[in-house]
Amino acid sequence: MVLNGKKALVFGAGISGIGSCRLLEAKGASVILHDGNDKLDMGKMKEELGEESRVEICLGDFPETAVNSLDLVVLSPGIPTDLAVIERMKAAGIPIWGEIELAYVCGKGEVLGITGTNGKTTTTTLLGEIMKHAFASTFVVGNIGSPYTQAAAETRADSVIVAELSSFQLESVITFRPKVSAILNITPDHLNRHHTMEAYTRAKFDITKNQTEEDTCVLNYEDEACRAMAEKMRASVLYFSSRHKLEQGIYLDEGCIVYKPHKGEPGIEICKTDELKILGVHNYENVMAAAAMAAAYGVDIEIIRRTVKEFQGVEHRIEFVAEKNGVVYYNDSKGTNPDAAIKGIQAMNRPTVLLGGGYDKKSDFHEWIQSFDGKVRYLVLIGATKEQIQKEAAECGFTDCILKDSFEEAMAACVELARPGDAVLLSPACASWGMFSNYEVRGEEFKKYVLAL
Repeated sequence: MVLNGKKALVFGAGISGIGSCRLLEAKGASVILHDGNDKLDMGKMKEELGEESRVEICLGDFPETAVNSLDLVVLSPGIPTDLAVIERMKAAGIPIWGEIELAYVCGKGEVLGITGTNGKTTTTTLLGEIMKHAFASTFVVGNIGSPYTQAAAETRADSVIVAELSSFQLESVITFRPKVSAILNITPDHLNRHHTMEAYTRAKFDITKNQTEEDTCVLNYEDEACRAMAEKMRASVLYFSSRHKLEQGIYLDEGCIVYKPHKGEPGIEICKTDELKILGVHNYENVMAAAAMAAAYGVDIEIIRRTVKEFQGVEHRIEFVAEKNGVVYYNDSKGTNPDAAIKGIQAMNRPTVLLGGGYDKKSDFHEWIQSFDGKVRYLVLIGATKEQIQKEAAECGFTDCILKDSFEEAMAACVELARPGDAVLLSPACASWGMFSNYEVRGEEFKKYVLAL
């Protein structure tokens, strides 16, 4: 679609919505920015758009009469695709794009896209570092915090775009086609948005829907859903595995990460796990996924090897904060669902006081509680899910739960309960919404509290 002269509606006034507006204006479109929240600060939005912007801002209910004048609707990731107003726009024949589709259509270069329930940010950050060492024009974008739409105008034909992609972003792609994709794992998450596990899984696998035999999809061999979907893909599949020696792919073998590009050939050692600065099998899987994607794209093995050894991990993911009075504090605020939080507790090597709970995403917490494996001395709970988690913990035979009304009260309880030699771990198994604007703010508050002790 030629965007010059077209009338476009951007739905959702967050950071990605602002990025979409700027990109559309740069392409000559006439833009309306709409958000259903009529209490947003319009002055701040105009400031973010820039004084040269001519974007029309519409808050509250979108006027029905304006629908027929639209040539395109661009959805921000937080906007459900099944809203009644979106359904009416679809019925009117208006193209509905996501922000990823818009950026892909307007941008240049080739995309390496990463999705999965857990591990996306670590894998994306590491792959971004590898690509920066290999290519002069590299952009790291997407769900990692820097919208693809903000970078698209700066991309060149020789650019490499490393993109972290959520199910929300992928459910509205149309022509988006990454040269290399990765699906790290599929476990239940965001069922309040997708409603069924089938719909959630389908959204994740939409990362591959336009790939061909010339493209590569990196998949987790240990994930049943990934193996099942591999048979339906047109892309060439490259597996990584933490438990099996693969005839072809990348795998963990007695403390070594080994890459085998072709069947029947000897493997190439990428590194030993004790040479890495990040801990836990889940992180070794993230390293394998990033290394496999880079190798599939043709990056020199020595660049991959050097970069993975230097990589120090990402903030808010099992992040060491401090040791206070013999107690070690870890910030795993990015553990926003039970499966991610399981990885957090598995990484602990000492008795742990665990701080959990938060926004209700309709998750089941039984498996998380069962993973405690005798490590958790107390579970301190906050947020909308605290009673549910306490109930499910009792069903699993764990009764040492303490419920608190505020984050500060919960932190005080953790400090009081922890003994020298213990760990205090913030790994909530829930999103932060309702108490914090995002998991980063939650993690920062944890760190501030700890460092002030």
